[in-house]
Amino acid sequence: LDNLPYYDRDLEVQPQLKEKVGRLLPPSSASVPDDDPRLPPLPELFASNPLLKAELDRVSAHKPLNALDTSRYTLPSPPPGASEEDWLHALDNAKSQLEHQLNRQSNISLLQTYGANAWRVANYRTEADVERFGRLLERLREDVTGVNRGRKASHTAIGKQLTSLEGRWTELISSLLQIELANVALEAELEGLRR
Repeated sequence: LDNLPYYDRDLEVQPQLKEKVGRLLPPSSASVPDDDPRLPPLPELFASNPLLKAELDRVSAHKPLNALDTSRYTLPSPPPGASEEDWLHALDNAKSQLEHQLNRQSNISLLQTYGANAWRVANYRTEADVERFGRLLERLREDVTGVNRGRKASHTAIGKQLTSLEGRWTELISSLLQIELANVALEAELEGLRR
């Protein structure tokens, strides 16, 4: 393990290290230009759907949305002196408009009969989903807290072990240096006795 963030306090103990780290890290830029060569190419959105691609292009070009074609819902009569075919076309248009109005009336009556209850059921389901997701979120937060507590305990235990081993290493190096100094002193004394 080379990183124990719950245990290592080197930056707090030695503030000059923070300045050194700051100099080594490149300055972060808040915004990256769109044509930066380090960025991957943008994916082509809606390549398989030409209608959505055309709509995305329209929005990107800031063009206004074409209004709905309401000419289908008008009931124009044929001009004076129109042919029988024009009158049949006008009659078909009138029949389709009448059918559309009947469908609208049917939908409105269904909405008046069942709409309020459907709205209440949808609200109930939404509230139940919100409550369920809230419980799930709380459970996940508890799991994250448990993982962080376990990590902190692990880091603290490993940190204590590292501190103990580092102290032992320092003692052994110190005793080794003392032995070497004693050896040098004994060799000097032996050399003095030989002379």
